[in-house]
Amino acid sequence: MFDLKCKIIFIRHGSTIYSDQNRLYDTDDYPPINEQGKREIEKITHWLKCCSPNIDAIFTSSALRAVQSARIISKSFKKDFEIIDNLYDRRAGIWGGLTFKQIEEKYPRLLEEYHRNPCNFWPEGGESTREVNNRIIKIIDKLTQDNFRKKIVLITHVGVIQSAISLAIDINPQNQARVYIPHGSATQINYYTEWSSLVYSGYIPVYTS
Repeated sequence: MFDLKCKIIFIRHGSTIYSDQNRLYDTDDYPPINEQGKREIEKITHWLKCCSPNIDAIFTSSALRAVQSARIISKSFKKDFEIIDNLYDRRAGIWGGLTFKQIEEKYPRLLEEYHRNPCNFWPEGGESTREVNNRIIKIIDKLTQDNFRKKIVLITHVGVIQSAISLAIDINPQNQARVYIPHGSATQINYYTEWSSLVYSGYIPVYTS
């Protein structure tokens, strides 16, 4: 029951120009992290090296903002990273690139339908919460099998981390978007043979020295 399979430290990529706009991301090649995002990742990297120096492997989403964040972490640990292509955030479909205010103005009926059925509905070209969770659980299962008894770092996106937490501790999928995961934060989940444990989530170091 307490046989440890794998420890995963999820890192949300650094801030971008979209971060303060409440805008949905829908492409992997834009936007890049900004100067604030670089500082966030440098800060969490310093903390990681102090608290978890023995990292066995580093993985990242293929999105530019995640890869840029991974490069900073990889350079500090002097360890290469591997890109996982299907580790992208929830696909926003026709809502991609829009702020929530713009969605409310342009697609009020679709937004109302989403609020009525947050687990199963998402607009054309996007992914529902259940579809995202089904994709993420396959990735996590493979990572824990391929990295048995190891501690790995996974640089990814807010929706992916929320899904991982929901799957790990059995949060109702309709509530998982309420889990706050800031940019440049760390979340650790320990995976055991029969269960999983959320060690901490959305952690940002108060200081770096």
